[in-house]
Amino acid sequence: MSTQDVLKNKELPVFYVKDEKSAYSDHQDGTLLGFWIYLMSDCLIFAVFFVTYAVLGNSYAAGIAPIDVFDIGSILISTFVLLFSSLTYSFAMLSSKKLWKNITIMWLLTTSFLGIIFVLMEFREFSHLFHIGANPQHSAFLSSFFALVGLHGIHVLFGILWIFVLVVQILKYGLISDNNRRLICLSMFWHFLDLIWICVFSFVYLFGVV
Repeated sequence: MSTQDVLKNKELPVFYVKDEKSAYSDHQDGTLLGFWIYLMSDCLIFAVFFVTYAVLGNSYAAGIAPIDVFDIGSILISTFVLLFSSLTYSFAMLSSKKLWKNITIMWLLTTSFLGIIFVLMEFREFSHLFHIGANPQHSAFLSSFFALVGLHGIHVLFGILWIFVLVVQILKYGLISDNNRRLICLSMFWHFLDLIWICVFSFVYLFGVV
């Protein structure tokens, strides 16, 4: 048997080339899974605050009651503002899928603008409550109210800051895969805040004035 026959019969080593798309998909899936875990932990934190309010929400004795301080009309407007910001963020996601960089940035800035309006309206509500003496030290009801609504407001502020950082990254690097992944995570976070606020609006404000 010749040397050539031996080489033909001998099994050649097989080298596997890593698929870049598969590697990116695995990385994206890992990031999204980690972010889902974060959202679940955040959901548990909010659940604790909701339970606290459920226990202490009626603890105001003969003092200031929810119906005395809640301006349901103003709260309804701020609710529509936040819900509309969720819609504008969805437009940003659709624009990013079509690689429309400038339009994506426009919708992101619109979302942040609506978020700022929401936070300012919440700050105005808190200022009014402090002005009339309805501060967290006044009753257990007000303590739990400020804690729950304030926690949500802090999350919205963080989301607004995240949007600004993401806009800078898109301006600098464009709609690359990393920025698209960040857009997805921020989308999950922003819609999560909307869902939490719907619960706050229903459980705290509506039940408070009924």
